[in-house]
Amino acid sequence: MNILTFDIEEWYLEKNHFGNHPERYKEYDKYLDRILEVLDRRGFKGTFFCVGGMATDFPEVLKKIESQGHEIGCHSFKHMWLNKMSRDELMEDTRMAIDALEQCIGKKVISYRAPAFSIGQDNKWAFEVLSQCGIKCDASVFPAERDFGGFAQFTQKTPSMLNFEGGMIKEFPVCTTKLWGKEMAYSGGGYFRFFPLRYIKKEMGSNDYSMLYFHIRDLLPESEGMMSRDKYESYFKEPGSLKNRYVRYVKTNLGKKHAFGKLVKLIEKEDFVNLEQADKIIDWESKSTVTL
Repeated sequence: MNILTFDIEEWYLEKNHFGNHPERYKEYDKYLDRILEVLDRRGFKGTFFCVGGMATDFPEVLKKIESQGHEIGCHSFKHMWLNKMSRDELMEDTRMAIDALEQCIGKKVISYRAPAFSIGQDNKWAFEVLSQCGIKCDASVFPAERDFGGFAQFTQKTPSMLNFEGGMIKEFPVCTTKLWGKEMAYSGGGYFRFFPLRYIKKEMGSNDYSMLYFHIRDLLPESEGMMSRDKYESYFKEPGSLKNRYVRYVKTNLGKKHAFGKLVKLIEKEDFVNLEQADKIIDWESKSTVTL
């Protein structure tokens, strides 16, 4: 089972953090249209995790995605890392986001992904909040170390039931593989841009479950410049040292030139479903339960 997901935030971030440049919106629109065309041609549906701010500032983007039969999931309201929020802040953010998305598309939103996969051991209480807000399926667990979070203590590599005080959630973790002695993702973001397509296909073929995740900005072929200190600190909420900004610049631009072509080739060769479809296919009674 290969699950295809996208995180939709670029329009909102451009308006609120990156200068509000009209030409950037045109680029995002163009590549979104190309993605939707490829999926339509293959008859596949994806899950598009959208920030709530997209529903208020760019409702036409969400309506375009939903009108073609794709699932709309929640990706927070402002795209703030969950490990930088309190319980009350997350509750307010999630309720605002879900309400905005549902008002926009006229459908219930029950799937969620945290920005930067920012749920881990120290804030696993976030699942309780998500459940209280009506979330049934989550795709926030990155079961390895990473810059802005990661949940290395999470050992399940396939969909599982999360059991916690107050409820349960169906979890769809990011897929990892052991390379150079470390657990690493291979199926999305900078990892997808870094690994050769043949390696990604080999990993997908050797597992019964793969979760792919993409951002529109990951797929634009042109390189992005290094952030200014002020812009970096405003967005990432950490010191904008030259080292931090250079590392972010390298990670942002690595492999971008051929990323969209790789994605198209993969969609042309493999079969995909979205979270909504996967939820109906999976025999959840046979899946492991993880108690948090």
